[in-house]
Amino acid sequence: MTEQSHSNEAPSRREKVLVLDFGAQYVQLIVRRIREHNVYAEVVPSDTPADTLLAMGATALVLSGGPSSVYEPDAPGYDPAIFACGLPVLGICYGCQLMAQTLGGVVAGGERREFGRTELHVTEPDVLLAGVPERTTCWMSHGDRIEEPPAGFKVLASTEQSPVAAMADLERKLCAVQFHPEVQHTPEGQAILRNFLHDVAGCSGDWRTESFIEQAVEEIREQVGDERILCTLSGGVDSSVVAMLLDRAVGDQLTCMFIDHGLLRKNEAEQVCDTFRPRLGDRFIFVDASDYFIEKLAGVEDPEQKRRIIGEAFIRTFEREAAKLGEFKFIAHGTLYPDVIESGGSATATIKTHHNVGGLPDDMLFENVEPLRLLFKDEVRRVGRELGLPDSIVNRQPFPGPGLAVRIIGDVTRERLDTVREADAILREEIDAAGIKGLAQWFAVLSSMRSVGVMGDGRTYEHPIILRCVTTDDFMTADWADLPHELLGRISNRIVNEVRGVNRVVYDITSKPPGTIEWE
Repeated sequence: MTEQSHSNEAPSRREKVLVLDFGAQYVQLIVRRIREHNVYAEVVPSDTPADTLLAMGATALVLSGGPSSVYEPDAPGYDPAIFACGLPVLGICYGCQLMAQTLGGVVAGGERREFGRTELHVTEPDVLLAGVPERTTCWMSHGDRIEEPPAGFKVLASTEQSPVAAMADLERKLCAVQFHPEVQHTPEGQAILRNFLHDVAGCSGDWRTESFIEQAVEEIREQVGDERILCTLSGGVDSSVVAMLLDRAVGDQLTCMFIDHGLLRKNEAEQVCDTFRPRLGDRFIFVDASDYFIEKLAGVEDPEQKRRIIGEAFIRTFEREAAKLGEFKFIAHGTLYPDVIESGGSATATIKTHHNVGGLPDDMLFENVEPLRLLFKDEVRRVGRELGLPDSIVNRQPFPGPGLAVRIIGDVTRERLDTVREADAILREEIDAAGIKGLAQWFAVLSSMRSVGVMGDGRTYEHPIILRCVTTDDFMTADWADLPHELLGRISNRIVNEVRGVNRVVYDITSKPPGTIEWE
């Protein structure tokens, strides 16, 4: 989403917190938590000059955590002027240490590292820690510590291993915490962020995702002009919201194309067609390209290579099919902010390349339109409701663009697709029948390993199915769902009896982090 100056721009859009990314794997969580206070925020590289930050309209800055030590020669670059440019600044973990060292404090390796829940002793409630109990817990993840704060700073809190766990120079509106207020394991974290945003930085907190629609429509019209645009419609909430935004913005200039790549869940292609054909009429195009995709994936086992192959195959299919319909200059995707960050769109390491971000070929014929590029999933759902999309779409379980290809560990074949598709259908059917609520994602994964089993008094040597069911509020962290054992037993029994090639079912009880929600 490009930043533009409009005379009728809402005041909330001019209020912007920029999060400088020093390599924190979950920097997006900081952004997400700030937006929960109705203050707009986005990520920028750590070395963005102070003048550029001011030109971008920053209201305040947040310095993220990161894996480096501030005194290492290869520590991430930054502009020291950020502390003297007049903007309120909140440093978190690494950002806290950076603020201390740059302004004359002392940072050194701690006698003992602090990882996990830690007791925090608030000695000076002040503005930043107003309302925080004198004794509370916080989430620490660091090896270095601040031995002495810079001149002018007041120590606000400490822990057993960190004499300076929070500090502030309120005259300069500079604040810092050694712990992570953005994670749920810091119970007072949201209160601390609220104190910084509203009482230190003076943010009004009047940004709403609903106000995004008018701005997005305006920006789409400005980018697309009178040209035709093709929307990559999958039937998921992201691409559906994009399609409705485009329909509102450019009307008949829009064509939505649904490509069945053969990697969908059971009966999904039929459901998408039944949902969107009545809404879009002749502007909805269905293409069966399953043979092409499966042929491209033959023999490929590396998940990153799968994603890149699928990303390019999508574009080539769109190019080929669009040529039959006339000329299109633009193509629209349902790219979200976590897609961009996880694909290495900032200082954060690449976790996995999303097929519609890093997986796109350099020589594609279209120009990208990505109106959701700076939104999170729950924000997209709220926009979808505002656009009048039905709950069946707005609340649809997230499904990766590469589909079942990244739920098969190893080679992708039609036989293996059928196996994981049938197992996944049984899981979803039983979850629905049991009336289980509160799940964020639930799906089956086909493993590449084999295990010995006994079926019909004979030895089997077949693949296990892995069940993955998680709960999460933001999809950036997640926990495994504690499903009733009776239900798990019923699902396992059905899969082993009804799905050929499977002789064992296991349940994944790994949280995110250290795992990811998907297996690939």
